[in-house]
Amino acid sequence: MSPIKPQNLKGFKDVLPAEMLFRDNVISHIKKVFESYGFAPLNTPALEYKEILLGYGDEAGKQIYLFEEPEGNQVGLRFDLTVPLSRVIAQYHDLPRPFKRYQVQPVWRYDKPDPGRFREFIQFDIDTIGTTSMMADTEIIAAMHESLSGLRLPHKIRFSNRKILNSLIMFAGIPETMGRHVFRILDKLEKQGLASVKLELGPGRVDESGDPIPGLGLKPPQIAKIEEFLGLPQRTRQEGLDSAANLFKDTPGAETGIREVAEIHEYLTALEIPDDKVIIDLSIARGLDYYTGPVFEAVLVDDRGGRVGSVMGGGRYDQLIGQFTGRPEPATGASIGVDRLVSAMQLLQDIQPRPSTADVLVTVMMPERIAEYARIAGRLRREGINAELYMGGEKSIGKQLQYADRQMIPVAVIAGSNEFDAGEVSIKDLDKIRREKIEIKDRKEWVKRKVGQVTVPLADLAVEVKSMLRAGGGTNLPSDH
Repeated sequence: MSPIKPQNLKGFKDVLPAEMLFRDNVISHIKKVFESYGFAPLNTPALEYKEILLGYGDEAGKQIYLFEEPEGNQVGLRFDLTVPLSRVIAQYHDLPRPFKRYQVQPVWRYDKPDPGRFREFIQFDIDTIGTTSMMADTEIIAAMHESLSGLRLPHKIRFSNRKILNSLIMFAGIPETMGRHVFRILDKLEKQGLASVKLELGPGRVDESGDPIPGLGLKPPQIAKIEEFLGLPQRTRQEGLDSAANLFKDTPGAETGIREVAEIHEYLTALEIPDDKVIIDLSIARGLDYYTGPVFEAVLVDDRGGRVGSVMGGGRYDQLIGQFTGRPEPATGASIGVDRLVSAMQLLQDIQPRPSTADVLVTVMMPERIAEYARIAGRLRREGINAELYMGGEKSIGKQLQYADRQMIPVAVIAGSNEFDAGEVSIKDLDKIRREKIEIKDRKEWVKRKVGQVTVPLADLAVEVKSMLRAGGGTNLPSDH
């Protein structure tokens, strides 16, 4: 029988322990922040009825994995977490209002996989349902800021309001039906630059690959009005508000969007979130058509303030859930790109994730006494220390320490006949060895150099190990997480 070829489906990937542990730690940190604001977890099934998944329009059907159950039902894999949330709100009538939930689950989209883009990925959503208060939007922005600050990621969160952009369409004399196309192009401003955006608003342009990109065909005076809007001074939140109010003072309806942004600014100030972290950027649109009010986006920046990439984004969608409930249902929320966030952390902070959950490796120099080594490991676990007992075939202490090094285990416990007779153990600070780039090749060298090594009574084992772990900070996240 020929062996089966091991391979992944196109657009799918395995998540190996190092990445999985790092990702779980990041998610746990963000969950803790969200829960501090009163958000509670929600899980929904991977499968939904086809008619539910297509509740936002047939366009979504092009991305959905659809198939037939054995019972004959037409079902599909969820492609986002907003549709299941909408179904939950419509199905469970006694849920409190406001309903504050977060949800971390995989979603599936049948689209063309590109480098770094997969058909299965983790989505992390946070939403508040059932209130029109701008404080709900502010809390989500604040939670985004607190999450990224806690992960020690340099960032800026930009926010605006789709109602202000709707006023821009009126101000520029552009037909309302073209609004969403204008917003889609404005959303490219930071990536493409003003010159490219103006060309796409007007006659079109040719991209870097030589492919033509058709323009909207707006007239020069209309584009000039948009450019005037994009050039508004907004170095502080208050300056951005004043600029918008002055530009749109004669535009009907503009005051509503400006007032909502002003409310969010007031609440952010009360929460002591500074202008240099959460800023007003009147140009952001967030491409989805269903946003009805505030929109926001978190962008990571490098040491020089340059843009690294968007990792969180969302906005208010007061009309979307009503398609399922049949009644008005105000809502606001955001999604986090978990994979993108994890990749950015590793890049910006030069973090090498650990592939092991163990804080200590208990080596086995005398296999015939493995029960005694297991007793040592058990003593550590009872003290809340993750301890792995070595069960490989290697008897050499050097080989066992190489295993610990490969697994990035911070500490090793070593005991031979002398230590057992004396009621002692030797403890090796492997993190210190890694920091000093010292290689252990054999037992004699280890005995001679004694780098990062102490011998203590067995009764003091846990205390000494905890001291080493605190000093080394050898975790999957920076030591203060």
